[in-house]
Amino acid sequence: MNQESIQEKLNERFQKQFDRNTKRRRLQLRVLQNWWLIAVLILGIYAGLPIAAPVMMKAGITQPAETIYNIYGFACHQFAFRSVFLFGEQTFYPRESAQSNLTSFEARAAQSEQFRAEYSRQSGIPLDELTPERLTNELTIWSPELQFAARNFVGDEQMGYKIALCQRDIAIYLTMVIAGAIYGLFLRRRLRPVPLWLYVLLGLGPIALDGFSQLLGYPPFELWEPRETTPFFRILTGSLFGLMNVWLAFPYLNASIQESIESLSRQLEQAKAEFHAMLERTKAATQES
Repeated sequence: MNQESIQEKLNERFQKQFDRNTKRRRLQLRVLQNWWLIAVLILGIYAGLPIAAPVMMKAGITQPAETIYNIYGFACHQFAFRSVFLFGEQTFYPRESAQSNLTSFEARAAQSEQFRAEYSRQSGIPLDELTPERLTNELTIWSPELQFAARNFVGDEQMGYKIALCQRDIAIYLTMVIAGAIYGLFLRRRLRPVPLWLYVLLGLGPIALDGFSQLLGYPPFELWEPRETTPFFRILTGSLFGLMNVWLAFPYLNASIQESIESLSRQLEQAKAEFHAMLERTKAATQES
């Protein structure tokens, strides 16, 4: 085998190695360039599965739905009286203390055979003794039995089936999906991060005020008379928090990733130039020999 044939085989090997490295770097570059889309897709899946749970329950696909409820139970209290219901008489069933115009959770859950059975299991009260009237009175008391029963109860045909995240949480993540998509499609090149004071004022302030003013009224704190916030304020404060999270985080992420994109682009151009220079040198060396 002459020198020229050996050099051709070496060049082919170098070309294959160069092509592999180039494909890998271009894939990395494509992922970085579409980071916001990947983030929105991940958030969309996280927010979409809890909505899929009541759809599955309505369709009779109960086992996957129960799995979703169980998984998201680690991230959310899932109280039925603070949840969003689909396919039922109402979208929300707030507690009586929320002073809503909607039928209260106490009144409606007391008529649900599924909830009565769940409350009976949690409280130890025999089901035949747990009349709707007695259950309504029981539900006015903030108790562990109420909390566990409201957490485990996913709904029924009349009330509908709850989303696997509470009102505030689903508002946070759905808003992040929408805001993230708008940012990526229209604002990525010009939107700067939200000032920290505005993030605290509109992002953290409302959700902390609404949430803690409710939390601190219940045991074990009981700093004041218990208050139950309304679905409107839960969704509003959750949406503000989600919007501010995107406005704060996405521009910072974009700036950091843009630096990585520029660095990787330079590496690609440099590798290409070095490879072609090497081919020219080997070609010249072969001709001289």
